[in-house]
Amino acid sequence: MELLKELNLFLADLNVFYRKLQNYHWNVEGRDFFTVHAKLEEYYNEINEQIDEIAEHILILGGQPLGRLTDYLENSQIQETENKKVTSDIIFRELIRDYNTLEGQAIKIKEAADKEGEYGTSSMMDEYIQSYTKKLWMMNQMMG
Repeated sequence: MELLKELNLFLADLNVFYRKLQNYHWNVEGRDFFTVHAKLEEYYNEINEQIDEIAEHILILGGQPLGRLTDYLENSQIQETENKKVTSDIIFRELIRDYNTLEGQAIKIKEAADKEGEYGTSSMMDEYIQSYTKKLWMMNQMMG
């Protein structure tokens, strides 16, 4: 089932992104530290919920979710970040790219789900697309 493959690729992206967000949360520095530190925690908590939802949804559909770190790294389009101090400008440029990746993956899954008549998956992706679109708009407004 193509849909299960796409969901597992999405799961890999979410897992790598989760770690990236935490890394940034720990390593952000600069005058806007408090604001960015809190926002990154909000983002990674939301992504963590999505990881669980997607993994369970894969199981509901009769598939097997990827669960190993090596699987995530081998299948993710999102790249890890280095373990070093970083400013918010760099962080948000990266997050814009990564949220665009997640949004594109969610759209691809929605289209596959609609073709396969898997409307629960399609509906789930609608929520994710809406969330990612709003975050992208907000980050782009902040970046000017």
